[in-house]
Amino acid sequence: MADYDYALPERAIAQVPAEPRDSARLLVAAGEGVRHHRVRDLPGLLHPGDVVVVNDTRVLPARLHLRKASGGAAEVLLLEPEEKGARCWRALIRPARRLPPGTVLYAPDGQPLVEVGDSDDGGATRRVTLLGEPWPYGEIPLPPYLHRALADPERYQTVYAARPASVAAPTAGLHLTDGVLRALAERGIEVARVELVVGLDTFRPVVVEAAEEHRMHSEAYRVPPTTWESCTRARAEGRRVVAIGTTTVRALEAAARSGLTGRTDLFIRGDYEFEMVDVLLTNFHLPRSTLLLLVEAFAGPGWREAYRTALADGYRFLSFGDAMLVTRAALAG
Repeated sequence: MADYDYALPERAIAQVPAEPRDSARLLVAAGEGVRHHRVRDLPGLLHPGDVVVVNDTRVLPARLHLRKASGGAAEVLLLEPEEKGARCWRALIRPARRLPPGTVLYAPDGQPLVEVGDSDDGGATRRVTLLGEPWPYGEIPLPPYLHRALADPERYQTVYAARPASVAAPTAGLHLTDGVLRALAERGIEVARVELVVGLDTFRPVVVEAAEEHRMHSEAYRVPPTTWESCTRARAEGRRVVAIGTTTVRALEAAARSGLTGRTDLFIRGDYEFEMVDVLLTNFHLPRSTLLLLVEAFAGPGWREAYRTALADGYRFLSFGDAMLVTRAALAG
């Protein structure tokens, strides 16, 4: 994993989203060297007949600031419901050592909201039972490297967000606007949807030294039959599938291997053979993250030079940062 480390200055981490969304910068590597554009230029950078696929998951207000009966503060981050029922969730809690199983946590207005349960993964997460409706009390869980509250929480949602289910945004999609989507359609480019429920582990750095030792947590995904038909028809006719974000890549590639719905722990790295995606629009990612391994598997080891170029040119990194548009093996040299 040391090969996927790089120096990321604090000043390069975007703290606020670009305004407007599609004014974000776009580094383009498509077999013609590196070029510099804006996301609003995307329709003209793609080909008529391309199929653009987006992840339309919506971020839940999953972070809860609660209190114990004694008055002590507690925080619960709801990750995803368990199969046993909608009231049972997997969660991160803190201070975990002071919240034994059976502890009831209360909303600011005194309503009992969460009962803490046990752990099934060595203590990293806990089971919790919802005693009331949590969402009116919740807030959108921003990544820890973002230090400013958002004036408008909708800026951490895509403009096409649909079913609330994720605890992190599919961040490449944050750049797209209704105007960009209309321009794509006017150019003869279809926009199709998938859903991959984004968990926190997608964005976490890898802590082991060897990538093969990293365990990917599974995430639920769904590829509508109409989207699958559009993508398979396009590729059969020599047209391209363009994934907006790495979560879209994982959904489409999981569907190619395991069916249109399910859960996937697909870890894309090394000499992975892509079956569905030809072009990728993605943000600039954390050092030592699984997303960098995916970018290298897709575009090639030249991502390092592209990242150096972006940093030297003042591109903004991570969730609210700028983006890059790459074709398969465009950075192989």
